[in-house]
Amino acid sequence: MTAQPGLVNVEGPKGKVAQKLDREMKVTVDKGEVRVDRPNDSRRSRQLHGLTRTLVANMIQGVTAGYERTLEIVGVGYRVVAKGSDLEFALGFSHPVTVVAPDGISFEVQAPTRFVVRGIDKQQVGAVAANIRRIRPPEPYKGKGVRYQGEAVRRKVGKAGK
Repeated sequence: MTAQPGLVNVEGPKGKVAQKLDREMKVTVDKGEVRVDRPNDSRRSRQLHGLTRTLVANMIQGVTAGYERTLEIVGVGYRVVAKGSDLEFALGFSHPVTVVAPDGISFEVQAPTRFVVRGIDKQQVGAVAANIRRIRPPEPYKGKGVRYQGEAVRRKVGKAGK
C-alpha cells in the first residue's frame, strides 16, 4: 500500500485499487499498519476522517477478500443465463436483456434464478447489482422481479372481489 497526499493505492492478491481522497487527511503506512490522521477537530475534519478510514478499509478488504452481492429472480419464466462473461435475462419483456460485465466485475450464475456479482471495488459491485435490479424491480402485488438475496418485499393486498 502506498499513500500520497490526496491518493491511496492498495495492491493485493485480487488486484489493485486506487482512490482519490481529500488532501487534508493524512494517511500513513507504518510496519503494515495504516493510520488516518485529521488536521483538527472541526466538524468537516471529523466527517472526512471517518469517510477516509472507511474507504481505505474497504479498499484493503476488496483486494484481499473481494466483495460479492447475490441476487435472486422471482417470477414464472424469469431466468438468467451466462453468455461468456455477460448475463442474459428473460424478465417478461418481448426481448432478452443483456448485461455486459464492466471491468473489474465478474458474474456467476448459481441457478437459473440466482446469480452473484463479484469484484474488488465495493462501490462498483453495489452499483452494478443495483443497475441489474433496476431492470425489473420487485413489484408489491406478486413479488415478481429481481431482488437482493434476503430482501423482504412488502406485499400489498390485491383488489377485493365482490
